[in-house]
Amino acid sequence: MNRNSSFGKNGLTFQSCACQIFPSFFHLLLLEGEGERRGMGGLAMKVFLAFGFLGLVLGRWVGCSAEGHWNETELAFLESGGGPVPNQLLVGLTLIPSAAAKGAVCLDGTPPGYHLHRGYGSGANSWLVQLEGGGWCNDINTCVYRKKTRRGSSNYMEKQIPFTGLLSNKADENPDFYNWNRVKVRYCDGASFSGEGYNKAAGLFFRGQRIWSAAMEDLMSKGMHNANEALLSGCSAGGLASILHCDEFRALFPGRTKIKCLADAGFFLDAVDVAGWRTMRSFFDGVVKLQGVARNLPRSCTSQMDATACFFPQNLVAKVQTPFFL
Repeated sequence: MNRNSSFGKNGLTFQSCACQIFPSFFHLLLLEGEGERRGMGGLAMKVFLAFGFLGLVLGRWVGCSAEGHWNETELAFLESGGGPVPNQLLVGLTLIPSAAAKGAVCLDGTPPGYHLHRGYGSGANSWLVQLEGGGWCNDINTCVYRKKTRRGSSNYMEKQIPFTGLLSNKADENPDFYNWNRVKVRYCDGASFSGEGYNKAAGLFFRGQRIWSAAMEDLMSKGMHNANEALLSGCSAGGLASILHCDEFRALFPGRTKIKCLADAGFFLDAVDVAGWRTMRSFFDGVVKLQGVARNLPRSCTSQMDATACFFPQNLVAKVQTPFFL
């Protein structure tokens, strides 16, 4: 693990999108005190806080870049047909033509995709690959719901998205990566690009690992194999995916290529939450079991711990060989 390494032209510093959770987290703590003042029972308060915490994980926490690096107002503007937000680069969606034949499909069976903006000049042979975030689905009902949204079907994905933040083409906004080849891989499997399975009754394809492989293969064929340096990044569920796939990403390139990974707000902890429960463990257990994640987790972990434990970064990072930022 390398938290202080420089990368790109000017070195690199990150402000984690996880900071967005803190105001709401403290609000939950205040609500706990308010509940006691109003006489809310201990069990009722724990249930309230547990759902509130999970809501933060699936809402605010994920929201940091689940929609990319644009805010909800901008996204709503695009989805309403209002056109592009002024002064933002819009990048088109590319569906992966060879994915379906490999079974690399979204929850509903549609092909996965990504958005690519080509680099130039000194960044022509540098690549930034960002894995989209957006929570997870841990049971049939939530996965069925997702397959009718952009989180589970390319039929509902935006045809163009704004590239801002780390994906921006503006030197003053993104001095390290503005002229790199920048990619946003869309998230439509619900298990951080790591599942493998199929539920015939519900018509659900759990093919996150295959989507990862198909996307990387397609990008390599479009010039990424010539990269002098490359960064794999992601936020929230995408940040977890960047940890899970960091060494796989490294293995795609020759030893001379400089490779690093970035997990922005993807370090989810297997810990007792504010309600006194292990809400994340229970939730992740459903994801891992439903989507067949275990077979794609590092053997270095699953040989010593159960698969759900190995979906938590705290049990993975010590074995990751590629430098990464947290």
